[in-house]
Amino acid sequence: MTGHAVVIVGGGPTGLMLAGELALAGVDAAIVERRHSQELAGARAGGLHARTIEVLDQRGIAGRFIAEGQVAQVAGFAQTRLDISDFPTRHPYGLGLWQNHIERILAGWVAELPVTFHRGTEVTGLAQDSAGVDLHVRDGRTLRGSYVVGCDGGRSLVRKASGIDFPGWDPTTSALIAEVEMTGQPEFGVHQNAFGIHSFGRREYKIVDGNVVYADSGPVGVMVTEEHVGPATEPTLADLRAALIAACGTDYGAHSPTWISRFTDMSRQAAVYRDRRVLLAGDAAHVHAPDGGQGLNIGVQDAVNLGWKLGQVVNGVAPDSLLDTYHSERHPVAARVLRNTMAQSVLRRPDPRIKAAGEVVAELLGMEEPRKRFAGMQSGLDVRYDLGEGHPLLGRRMPDADLVTREGPRTVYSLLHDARPLLLNLGVPGAFDALPRPERVKLVDARCDGPWELPVLGDVTAPGAVLVRPDGYVAWVGEGKDADLSEALARWSGPALG
Repeated sequence: MTGHAVVIVGGGPTGLMLAGELALAGVDAAIVERRHSQELAGARAGGLHARTIEVLDQRGIAGRFIAEGQVAQVAGFAQTRLDISDFPTRHPYGLGLWQNHIERILAGWVAELPVTFHRGTEVTGLAQDSAGVDLHVRDGRTLRGSYVVGCDGGRSLVRKASGIDFPGWDPTTSALIAEVEMTGQPEFGVHQNAFGIHSFGRREYKIVDGNVVYADSGPVGVMVTEEHVGPATEPTLADLRAALIAACGTDYGAHSPTWISRFTDMSRQAAVYRDRRVLLAGDAAHVHAPDGGQGLNIGVQDAVNLGWKLGQVVNGVAPDSLLDTYHSERHPVAARVLRNTMAQSVLRRPDPRIKAAGEVVAELLGMEEPRKRFAGMQSGLDVRYDLGEGHPLLGRRMPDADLVTREGPRTVYSLLHDARPLLLNLGVPGAFDALPRPERVKLVDARCDGPWELPVLGDVTAPGAVLVRPDGYVAWVGEGKDADLSEALARWSGPALG
């Protein structure tokens, strides 16, 4: 039997990000992945929203993605593009970057860390006891983890084997996406007719003056709405040709597919994100229509919320109950995504009455306040965890402010690269030097002369000091060593030593 502190089932973006977070916490983490290599057969999804880019910046790796992606305004709602270029963030944009590249870059980062991979290994079942979880794999071996995290997608075996309910709504529509060769020449771009939305393009593209310009040759990426909800079986080239003929009157001579997949507007969410020593993240915890490109992004953000908490529990720093905050914080975030994707999927239906409703929504989103509200939601920049009443920063992402420290100029996010809690003193230098957690909490005296502003909310009062969790969210705001700080430190970095 092979044992690890944490076994992650699934090596997609969520699983990779979680493995990196655990490695930074000094935890023995392993990824079990049924694919023999990291390379995806095709680029099924893509795009990073602003908050995800910030999360990557917090670990010092955002530049790797920016160097390969296309900077663009990717936030949108119901086919209405939402410009966030005026938002107070270093990344007031999204990145056009296919999932296979996102995975490759993430895997490159994880390869620099002490993470074990079990590739070509398919989990067939699990059993947990009071001390850990046994994972049974197809070759007859057993892997054991003190904790297991299912990052194994919408059909998660980990979720099913754990008996975690997955309530929600069945699909009402489906579409095929594929990458194929074509002898005909479709009109590139997004189109809509009586069947619904369909689109054509190529993986290689660039954005010029806000417009997508595709390469002159190569396989064609196709998305076509099916006349009826397709079966749960894997789609074939014949299914794709039939859907193209029904929607477009021709299959454009589609042949030699690289890959074909089907997505629906099914919306489901795990009733709980944790069952004792089994946890869920990413699509294993929530599935929804792809409208707005939010699925991959909230999966990565799930991982960053969970990683440091699981690390503290495994390392004996924090009690097991800290893991309950993972569900209480992330479940509402995904529930809101399910709601907004269900609304968007309805608004793209080919019905004159729904089209009229969509036009009204588009008109509203052209106004300043609705635009900011929905753009904050779609980009992930407005997430607030319920950490009680207080300063507007409490429970929200910490802005990446420019700081002046004893070591010279720094940014807030550069101080989070090692994924440790950060107590940032912006008041009298030395005011917090006697705190009893130097090995757990990074204390930095700094000065910040710039304005303080939050997306959607606008200007806020400059804090005297903030406690920033490893995931970049503010756990405490105050002026000195008061009781609230002691409570916040105990809650988020473990009880005081000695």
